[in-house]
Amino acid sequence: MSEPAFEREHREALSLNELRDVWRLLTPEDRLAAFHEVSHESAEDFFLMLSAAEQAALLVALPPSERRSWLRLLPPDDAADLLQAAPRRMRQELLGLLDEPTRKEVNALLAYAEDQAGGLMSPRFARLRPEMSLDEAITYLRRQTRALETVYYVYALDAEQRLLGVLSFRELVSGPPERTVQDVMHRDVVVAHEHMDQEALGRLFATHRLLAIPVVDDERHVKGIVTMDDIVDVVQEEATEDIQKLGGMEALDAPYLQIGIGRMVRKRGGWLSALFLGEMLTATAMGYFEAEIARAVVLALFVPLIISSGGNSGSQATTLVIRAMALGEVKLRDWWRVIRREFLSGLMLGGLLGTIGITRIVLWHRAFGVYGEHYWLVALTVGASLVGVVLWGTLAGSMLPFVMRRLGFDPASASAPFVATLVDVSGLIIYFTTANLILGGTLL
Repeated sequence: MSEPAFEREHREALSLNELRDVWRLLTPEDRLAAFHEVSHESAEDFFLMLSAAEQAALLVALPPSERRSWLRLLPPDDAADLLQAAPRRMRQELLGLLDEPTRKEVNALLAYAEDQAGGLMSPRFARLRPEMSLDEAITYLRRQTRALETVYYVYALDAEQRLLGVLSFRELVSGPPERTVQDVMHRDVVVAHEHMDQEALGRLFATHRLLAIPVVDDERHVKGIVTMDDIVDVVQEEATEDIQKLGGMEALDAPYLQIGIGRMVRKRGGWLSALFLGEMLTATAMGYFEAEIARAVVLALFVPLIISSGGNSGSQATTLVIRAMALGEVKLRDWWRVIRREFLSGLMLGGLLGTIGITRIVLWHRAFGVYGEHYWLVALTVGASLVGVVLWGTLAGSMLPFVMRRLGFDPASASAPFVATLVDVSGLIIYFTTANLILGGTLL
């Protein structure tokens, strides 16, 4: 084998094994060059592995003469995802590359929002008439297999495409050939409405452990099916978005290494500025209690301890409630049950931290004598304040997601830093008010 031929073969093998790993690190020009180096069959497999955004970027970079074959490689639901990820100026041009039947299917999918069941479904699914014998059904499906999304389940529809029942592929091939579809189908079918939110759809899959779920309209006409592999991407996307919002920022709309620095700063800067302005209220509160601090400087030593404990307890509570909402474990109507649980939890957690705080102050004073003659009152002030601040932080953190949901916002927007900022200001008020009650007439 000649050297150039060997080099080409080695380069292609290397691309097949490593191209996916280094893909995100390549420039658009290098990606296009690397994509052209692999064989057509390997390139097809690689193209199907890419996300919709990566497919769109690659397709736009390809010469116009090559775009049609790659776009037609995708099923309608994936083609719709690619078009949504493509630049707006290119969408109509790309849509025109599809054949007429596929274009109609893609246009129907694009009419739905991206986060609805209708926007995730595939219109190509296995459908049968209920009066068919199982033998006729198998023969029919054998001719249709290439055009179907999946044949895990087969759906029986009437003449108007309304859902009548479902049977698994296993039930279809193992049943007596002379029996009809309606004899063996299950009439109690788990369905998703076409406008169902993707988070609710994910919970539906998790609850029933199905491989595919039919999507229907108000009159039970079947519009398509959503498969398990479709919902896996949705679950990852939703979890990523929630985690980013919990960190106190706007959710990114691209992978971390692909989003531009300018866009990242804009998505982080807004929330960071809002949190900074909120924290400025802490300085205002400190100034309001300046006289108390001047008379009893020892109180200032425990300010970070107090406000951080309240913020931490609030962050815990809001994280737990937001996740429970995302999993469907908690609804808006459950707010009273949550507040009762968090009241008891906050009281017990505050008591725990208060006890630790009192013990620490007493032991530290006896060892080093740093807190003055009224150290017991100082310890009691810190302990009581911790109970109040942790209780308030827990209640505020648990209720804020309910308020956000009630106002129509994403509960994840009630981020841990936002809760901590809220509790910092109120924690100072609780601390110095408690100090006035306990230390009045002695240090204050």
